[in-house]
Amino acid sequence: MLLFFLLFLAAPNSPLVHPEPLPPSPSPRPESIFLLAGQSNMAGRGGVVNDSSTGWIEMWDRVVPPECSPNPSILRLTANLTWVEAREPLHANIDTNKTNGIGPSMAFANAILGQDRSLGSVGLVPCAIGGTRISEWERGTFLYDQLMRRARAATNAATNAGGTIRALLWYQGESDTVEESDAVQYKGRLEKFFLDVRTDLQSPELPIFQVAIASGQGPFTDKVRKVQLGLDLPNVRTVDAKGLPLGPDQLHLTTPAQVRLGQMLTDAFLQSMSRSASLVSEASPSGPKLVIHVLAFFMWKFIRAVLMN
Repeated sequence: MLLFFLLFLAAPNSPLVHPEPLPPSPSPRPESIFLLAGQSNMAGRGGVVNDSSTGWIEMWDRVVPPECSPNPSILRLTANLTWVEAREPLHANIDTNKTNGIGPSMAFANAILGQDRSLGSVGLVPCAIGGTRISEWERGTFLYDQLMRRARAATNAATNAGGTIRALLWYQGESDTVEESDAVQYKGRLEKFFLDVRTDLQSPELPIFQVAIASGQGPFTDKVRKVQLGLDLPNVRTVDAKGLPLGPDQLHLTTPAQVRLGQMLTDAFLQSMSRSASLVSEASPSGPKLVIHVLAFFMWKFIRAVLMN
């Protein structure tokens, strides 16, 4: 018997010698996807300081507040279009020519998960590039094409990406405050950009949450802010960053300011979802209304049967 067992172990096809390989673990795939675009304050400069010991080269202080901590349910689309667990700085390897720090997006995602688990895992698609004007985001430009490429990759079921794009978070405009011609044309360019994004993503009602700038690089900040605050497009909501603390350069939001902005964006998004759900409920006989309709129908049948007898 022992000899038979030893021969069994030595057999080439013995399952004990050649165990079946375990199936590969599935790649992570988020359920709710958010596109992040704009310039430096969306990419994140919170905690980025000039370090005199390195010849005044900008360095990130590597301080991550609790609101921006990693979470297994928050994923990030990398530069090579794969999903990984998101960590600050979120725009590392995306805004490659700048030093990235804390932005609003991790605080936004963590706040969403803390308030509404029905959205499932969150996928963040960083696309912001520091120092860019709105004209650099027009359809056909490199930045626009990159935004579309990354958005489509994030939802491509063939690459196991999956998920649904819930909104575009947009924070841009500081670079358009330098030249008056840019500030004057800002309204038309911004509206066209939003409409082109919706058209090319085949999502005509895609929610867009734009941030009204808190600072500018030139003298026409008020002109750009006026456009942002007065924009009248369906499903476009504006969160005002004015008054949030700025860093020493008086241009970029501090880390606490970015955390607060992320929470403000969360509030705006959840309020938008709540309003949309209310409109759907009012427009269709669902929920309590459906119950009333059903009860009324059976009551009518009962009364009719009694009267006929």
